Amino acid sequence: MHKYQIQHLETYIQEVFFILLLVCLLIQLYILLSNHLKLSKVKTNFELPQVKIPVSVIISARNEAENLQVNLPFILQQNYPDFEVIVVNDSSFDNSENVLLELKANYHHLKIVTIAINDKYRTGKKFALTLGIKAAKNEHLLFTDADCIPASNDWITRMVANFEPGKEIILGYSPYNRTKNFINPLIRFETIKTAINYFSSASKGNAYMGVGRNLAYTKSLFFSNKGFASHMHVLSGDDDIFVNQNSTRTNVAIEMHPDAYMYSIPKTSFSSWFNQKRRHFGAGKFYKGRHKFFLSLDALTGFLLYISIGACLTLNFQPLIVISLFLGRYLVQLLIYRKLFKQFGGYYFLFYLPLLDMVYYFYLNIFGMISAFTKNKKWK
Repeated sequence: MHKYQIQHLETYIQEVFFILLLVCLLIQLYILLSNHLKLSKVKTNFELPQVKIPVSVIISARNEAENLQVNLPFILQQNYPDFEVIVVNDSSFDNSENVLLELKANYHHLKIVTIAINDKYRTGKKFALTLGIKAAKNEHLLFTDADCIPASNDWITRMVANFEPGKEIILGYSPYNRTKNFINPLIRFETIKTAINYFSSASKGNAYMGVGRNLAYTKSLFFSNKGFASHMHVLSGDDDIFVNQNSTRTNVAIEMHPDAYMYSIPKTSFSSWFNQKRRHFGAGKFYKGRHKFFLSLDALTGFLLYISIGACLTLNFQPLIVISLFLGRYLVQLLIYRKLFKQFGGYYFLFYLPLLDMVYYFYLNIFGMISAFTKNKKWK
């Protein structure tokens, strides 16, 4: 190949990466400005609502004796006039049964549903939740997990207050606790980014998921749409697939008050986090087509944006322009995310945003590919 041909090929490759950078940048800016900017303008009601809707709080627990003993009292002691707490003891072989019986002696609004251990047939979380929903005496249901603890005694009040006429699904926020584990910053950053995404879509009347650690919906909605029947065979999805299939443009509300947060214990090992994320990504296959397209577009363009930036800088093609475009996007992110990251408890992440954002998009694509070719056969 002649020297001229080599130079021509190098120029062509440089231009391709630069065009790719521009396309991905425009798409990323569109997502920021059309979705996330609107969410940053949503005003939170700081006055405590006066609400007395009867509520059933439902928790599915398998071998969660320690968490139930520590966390469940904070839920049982909520400052709310009319609620019951249903714990489905799902085939536990630890001390869960004794812990629950001891708590029930002091809290009469605790209801225990027990699924007996069956070595030949192990049920999943959706089956346990379905039994809990059937046992609930109230129309309005509020869900969380055994390893979660509410941010305040007004958690139920804040969440349930959103059940205004026409609202059947309430999306809450569930941050992870801060630890010194090396993967903890990424877990918490990803949780905030995910929350921004699903809250933004819901605020635009296009809800695509919720998080089961802090989620509410009506009993009528559950049974009128046959519960989890269409995806009972899927390991995860009791929260996100259910919301994806049953949300409309008008029946979803969001709650972002800090008193309504439900804090959760994060994974501490890469393997446990890997299995958790593999389950979550597997559920995405069952989202509506437009939601899969949007999420894939965001993940792919974010990934390719960093690839093209790195390629242009490595090939020394318009480095000043490339760096300026990168910094421009970072500035837009800061302006939009400043309020949201502060509200969701991750303001200090903004100082490391370029690095965490890059890792986030690489991780989305890596986990997405892994989940497409692997399966996880148990939820707990």
